Amino acid sequence: MARTQALMIQIATGDSRPISRQIVDAIRMKIATAELQPGAQLPSVRGLAQQLTINPNTVAKAYAELTSDGWLESRQGLGLYVATPRQRLSDAERERRLDDAIQRFVHEVVALDYPPAQAHERLGRELRALTPKKTA
Repeated sequence: MARTQALMIQIATGDSRPISRQIVDAIRMKIATAELQPGAQLPSVRGLAQQLTINPNTVAKAYAELTSDGWLESRQGLGLYVATPRQRLSDAERERRLDDAIQRFVHEVVALDYPPAQAHERLGRELRALTPKKTA
């Protein structure tokens, strides 16, 4: 039986994203970088809400989204667990989302007036920093 995995995530009050989005993004990143392994049990809604000192409905909303997107699976009477990896989106949808994310990134970088080479290096550094976690 899997033990409940403590979730070391932080909520930023100054972040423009809603708290539930911050939770979803943090958990997805932990799963994508293999910090949370398939089969790991997550804290209960109430437990995570107490840890983050937020409303349990906010956690429930984030968990529901992660479950419907296939990142988590609910086991009746046992709780929520990290789902076995699978391709969650079609190739076309993945490509569309990548294009959207790149366009948003490029527009932000242009607005900040960073040279392309510097932005490329910083992006590469951030992506490389994630790689060791995934293979460990």
